[in-house]
Amino acid sequence: MASRIRVFVQYVFILAITAFLVWFSLRAIQVEEGENKGDYILKTLYSANKLWLLLMLVFVMISHALRAERWRMLLYSTGHTVSFYNGFLSLMVGYLVNLVIPRGGEVSRCYNLYRLNKIPVEVSFGTVVLERIVDLILLVVVLVFAFVAEYDKLLGFIETLPLQPVMGKGKLSLILMVMLVLLIITGVGYWLIKRNQKIKDRLQKVWKGFKTGLTSVATLENKTLFIGYSIIIWLLYFAMSYAVIKAFDETAHLGFSAVLSLFAIGTIAMAAPLPGGAGSYHVLIPAGLVLLYQVPEANAVAFTFVFHGWQTLILIVFGVISLILTSFRLRPKKVTVSEDQTLI
Repeated sequence: MASRIRVFVQYVFILAITAFLVWFSLRAIQVEEGENKGDYILKTLYSANKLWLLLMLVFVMISHALRAERWRMLLYSTGHTVSFYNGFLSLMVGYLVNLVIPRGGEVSRCYNLYRLNKIPVEVSFGTVVLERIVDLILLVVVLVFAFVAEYDKLLGFIETLPLQPVMGKGKLSLILMVMLVLLIITGVGYWLIKRNQKIKDRLQKVWKGFKTGLTSVATLENKTLFIGYSIIIWLLYFAMSYAVIKAFDETAHLGFSAVLSLFAIGTIAMAAPLPGGAGSYHVLIPAGLVLLYQVPEANAVAFTFVFHGWQTLILIVFGVISLILTSFRLRPKKVTVSEDQTLI
């Protein structure tokens, strides 16, 4: 009961932060009397070039399809055969859950795959962690390219962010307290595991499965194809940003290096532990557009809401469809009795 209350409080806290950041971002939109901010954002959407938005949809779905295929390759290297269809459905369900529970999609897609293919969750979760490590490496590559292309502007942008460390005894005391709590929790956990053989056996089984998934890249049949998929996925992510930026008159003039910088900022914003990156994305992207490229603040905010909203809508629609299709696949098959059989 206590753990449920803690999770509920954490979730409410995350939602409160998200709501505050979205509200903070909306403050930049100044509307005339009789007009509301929602109408202003809708007006921005109506003015967009719809062909570019549809092209973004194509890039989104291709990237997700490649990600599902890349995941299937990792699972196959662990000794589990998964169809592309089941992998894709589970991936999209995970994206849907991520919009509600930050990082919850990583576990939910593994559980969804377990329901469809009976692959142990700990094994598939190990492959997901491996995916995230690969994505982190590619994110670093993107950041390096972005800084090479727009070093002065990005450095100036970072200096405007409230990232200066807070020094003093208070911070040191907090760090020591956290370390002490973690040490106590670790000690109690170790004592419980050592005294309970069932818990010990279960943890060993989970760790063995997780390790199998995490090291699956070592047994891949085609490592070159895996690397190629990973690079193409991130190129498609960049293409998504490029398509949306070209869809609006206020941002269509931005060049390749500018799109790369905004893509890097947006990727960092989406990595924040908030539902679908909401809030952090709505603050950082407008700040980048205004400070780096002098886009009017109201236009920058409206553009960001449309961009993020369109991307979120795509995930919701295809996530819900995937959830429905999963439920259909899990329905028990009806047993038919031939006419010549006699029921007793």
